[in-house]
Amino acid sequence: MPALTEWKVPSANQPRASDYGFDLDRALASIVGLHSIIPSDAFLADTLGTERAGHGVIIDDGLLLTIGYLITEADAVWLHTGDGRVVQGHALGFDSVTGFGLVQALGRLDLEPLPIGSSAASKTGDRVVMGGVGGRTRSVASQIVARQEFAGYWEYMLDDAIFTHPAHPNWGGAALISDRGELIGVGSLQLERDRDGKPEHVNMAVPIDLLKPVVDDLRKFGRVNKPARPWLGMYSTEIDNRVVIVGVSANGPAALAELKAGDVILAINGDKITSQAGFYRKLWALGAAGVDVPLTVHHEGVTFDVVLASTDRARLLKAPRLH
Repeated sequence: MPALTEWKVPSANQPRASDYGFDLDRALASIVGLHSIIPSDAFLADTLGTERAGHGVIIDDGLLLTIGYLITEADAVWLHTGDGRVVQGHALGFDSVTGFGLVQALGRLDLEPLPIGSSAASKTGDRVVMGGVGGRTRSVASQIVARQEFAGYWEYMLDDAIFTHPAHPNWGGAALISDRGELIGVGSLQLERDRDGKPEHVNMAVPIDLLKPVVDDLRKFGRVNKPARPWLGMYSTEIDNRVVIVGVSANGPAALAELKAGDVILAINGDKITSQAGFYRKLWALGAAGVDVPLTVHHEGVTFDVVLASTDRARLLKAPRLH
């Protein structure tokens, strides 16, 4: 992870303590840097890389909440505090439905947890802080600019994601802090939207209200203790009311069925598909992982039916090791 002295948020975007009714510096002190090492033979090593860096936020004694892709299949996790200390961590678990990940510090951090708030109570226009490790100079004074559905190309969807602007340049695992000084989300992505004909970068954060139903299972089992959603190993995007495959995961159900980039998904189980969100909802409604998924596909002028044997994506991932 880059040294804290190597970059700063532009001063115009930094939060000022006088603008908030809570102790901003104390809240930001709950955020640490996170650096994970992933084996080269991990399933997602080629996609997400073998070294990943971002943030985590203390939510309990030595327990950190982060965004799951930073720690998925991690062989080693290191936590960097704002005052320069380094502590080893252990990747406790990852939830592919919400996107959250949990890390347990294996040494003393001596940092206070950030209080957890209610993301449901936040609304468009609210003033927030996207907090990073290192305090105000590495955090962004933002505003919620949208609350809306988000469908990701990797078989992921949130019904009510939080979007903020200006965007944090190092968004992964950053703490979304309300104007009450409470954690209401975790940074996941940076996206581009059109704003009056000009491109504008925004952050997407996973709402904190999604954590409560899964946190106990993640602590105990490393995953949510219920049947997994069916997974196809398919990357797709929505173009002109059509779901188009842009890639497939090696050895995943889509690859085994010989689906390819450029194929168009016309229907699932006989139901017409016109949106990515609609595709996901109908896929997950078929049953748990392992269910057969009938698709109607268009490929280079030919339309055909194919049945994919879905699976649980977690079966392909390396489990975390406790050092």
